[in-house]
Amino acid sequence: MIPKVDHPTHSHCCASANASNTERKPVAVTSQWVCPMHPQVLSPIAGICPVCGMALEPLQTSLLEQDSSGLKDMSLRFWVSLVFSVPLLMLGMTDMVSIAAVHHWKTFAGFNWLQAILATPVVVWSGWPLLQRAYISFRTLKLNMFSLIGLGVGAAYLLSMATIFFPQVLPEAFMIYRQAPVYFESAAVIVSLVLLGQVLELSAHRQSNAAIQSLLTLAPNTAWRIDQSGTEKEISIHQIQVGDVLRVKPGGKIPVDGVVIQGVSTIDESMITGESMPVKKASGNPVIAGTINQMGSLTLRAEKIGPSTLLAQIIDLVNVASRSRAPIQQLADRVSAFFVRAVMAISAAAFCVWILVGPAPALANAWVVAVSVLIIACPCALGLATPISIMVGIGRGAREGVLIKDAQALELMEQVDTLVIDKTGTLTEGSPKVHQVLLCVGFNEHELIGYAAALERVSEHPLAQAIMNYASQLNASLPEVSQFKAVAGHGVQGVVGHQDVALGNAVFMHSFNADVSQFDAEVTSMRDKGHTVMYLAVNQRLAGMISVVDPIKSTTAEAISALRNAGLRIVLMSGDHSATARAVAQQLGIDEVRADVLPQDKYRQIQALQQQGRVVAMAGDGINDAPALAVAQVGIAMGAGTDIAMQSAQIVLVKGDLRGIAKARMLSQVTMKNIRQNLFFAFAYNFLGVPIAAGVLYPLFGVLLSPMIASAAMSLSSVSVISNALRLNRVRI
Repeated sequence: MIPKVDHPTHSHCCASANASNTERKPVAVTSQWVCPMHPQVLSPIAGICPVCGMALEPLQTSLLEQDSSGLKDMSLRFWVSLVFSVPLLMLGMTDMVSIAAVHHWKTFAGFNWLQAILATPVVVWSGWPLLQRAYISFRTLKLNMFSLIGLGVGAAYLLSMATIFFPQVLPEAFMIYRQAPVYFESAAVIVSLVLLGQVLELSAHRQSNAAIQSLLTLAPNTAWRIDQSGTEKEISIHQIQVGDVLRVKPGGKIPVDGVVIQGVSTIDESMITGESMPVKKASGNPVIAGTINQMGSLTLRAEKIGPSTLLAQIIDLVNVASRSRAPIQQLADRVSAFFVRAVMAISAAAFCVWILVGPAPALANAWVVAVSVLIIACPCALGLATPISIMVGIGRGAREGVLIKDAQALELMEQVDTLVIDKTGTLTEGSPKVHQVLLCVGFNEHELIGYAAALERVSEHPLAQAIMNYASQLNASLPEVSQFKAVAGHGVQGVVGHQDVALGNAVFMHSFNADVSQFDAEVTSMRDKGHTVMYLAVNQRLAGMISVVDPIKSTTAEAISALRNAGLRIVLMSGDHSATARAVAQQLGIDEVRADVLPQDKYRQIQALQQQGRVVAMAGDGINDAPALAVAQVGIAMGAGTDIAMQSAQIVLVKGDLRGIAKARMLSQVTMKNIRQNLFFAFAYNFLGVPIAAGVLYPLFGVLLSPMIASAAMSLSSVSVISNALRLNRVRI
């Protein structure tokens, strides 16, 4: 059973909204750490996984400061190891010097002791994290790349120490220049080069998150809070609580996600949405932390604080994604575990062969060969091949406004051949407007809109805001609503004032025996233009019809064209009436339309496409899209969509721009190509290096690798993999 390390409850920056407003002190964010290989393992402090020995990574990124202790610690260990390894390497290279005086000096007993003094801090202190991970991997039988590192370093160092302390127990065959050989320089260089790889990996991880981490600097450090007496006081952003009333002055930054309750201004949201034009904000409009207030003074109510803000959620999405493991990465992990066992067997077999038939000194050569096999076969490159590319790829996508929540989506996106797209909020702006109101005899516009807006006030339907905005323009009164009920895919109903009111589509009206045929001609014309039509019935009698239009996003046509050129089958799947959906599809050149689709039907239709062998991606933004987003191989949510849609999806387009789907597909293709290149480098290197280290070329060419050269070759393979992965930062998508 995999252990779970107990940890304290995560503390948020602030307490509940009901806490006292008198004296509020900021609460520190408590980090949790998780193993990337075993997500079940959690710890309140940084360290290593008790199962596999891998370094733990932050579960949540602090909103205050990015933790870099791991990189600093590994960097310090690397530089310490380098300081001692360079002179040690120079001493070890005297074997290549054919000078009698040098050989005479090497017979001096202090020569080996000097090497031991230089190597010990490198192996014992600098290499301690590597040896610790190796020990845990053997203790739990979860073999990984550190298993071979530990074997190689341990074998070279312990044999050398035994040579110094117990030279009398070693056979004569070991003796060179009247002394047994030592391999301190090999052990030290292995540690130094592996630490270099670790530093590069941690640096790449930090670099991949840099674009998103920079968003944290957008939020201000302080805010102006207005208390119940109307007094304004400047407080730390960490003291803000949900429900607080805040003042944002012209030129100031929005401190938290909230809603405007007073004032009119324009907000620069380009850093979040990518839209260059400022957005007008007035009472009732939402605002996002980090965006910039331009002209007027705004009073807002705090809705989301600390880790609940959009900025914090973006950081968390990237962190979760960088820890997730793609199927190809899981395959590499399984191969690595098998590979470690195979290399250990080859090392033992090579040792035996050189003992039996190898040239003199047979025992010394056998030990060199065995250690060289363990070192050169170290699967560092294999272990890095997939995760480093995924981390860099996810960071690259984040800079383009494409948040990839798990590595599996990054892998599957290149295989997608069918894209199912919702209409409202996905193809369209998601900000519909009332276009026309038609009335039945006995009703007036203010009355009808008042009834409709009263129902939509408690509804989460995407078209609700259009009716609310129109009611506000008319200054229509909104009666109280009771017994409210929403029927998914059909409409809403309730008791408004003292009247039974229903608002929805024609099918919904038929359930109330309300005849809608009098508007058939007008409805047909409106739907042909892409308008959405809603009927309103009062006491089971038709009161009128409301036409709403949702403009198509300016970038949608370009995105659809790019996706079609990429060979994707595009299906518009909407709950809207067939004529409305087809009108939008015709404008965009989408051939396949499935309209009047209920949420559960979207789910089933996507399953049907999958049963046909299709790899399906679903793009949507509403609550009704959540089941379909979850069942699709890749769910894609709009950044301005509902929370449940973004939670159900694996990819979030922060800018709400469908061109992000084409970018996500391109990013998937280049990342998977990069991973395959890395795996080829890693496997080809090992298939070539292990036989050479085992001595297969010795009978023909007299070539025998030393452990030091093997360690250098091993580390260079890791560096090549990391360098190849970092190329993704320069790829144009």
